[in-house]
Amino acid sequence: MRALLTAISGVAASVTHALAAGGSEAGLGLWGNLFIAFGVMIVVFQLIPGVMLVCGMLKGLFALREKKAEASVTADGQKPT
Repeated sequence: MRALLTAISGVAASVTHALAAGGSEAGLGLWGNLFIAFGVMIVVFQLIPGVMLVCGMLKGLFALREKKAEASVTADGQKPT
């Protein structure tokens, strides 16, 4: 097992220069753009339920104020003074 780990780490150490070389390409390339697009999709898809949750909380908060205002009305339909 130790020999296998040593072989894998040796190969990984020797190819990092080849993988890190950018060549003459400018920009991120296809995989870089796909990675960034995937991250943006995660943020957007988490933002939508978050906005819905905040809207629901605000709706519930204002509905609670209305119920308290209605409860303060006396039996004859007038607000107490």
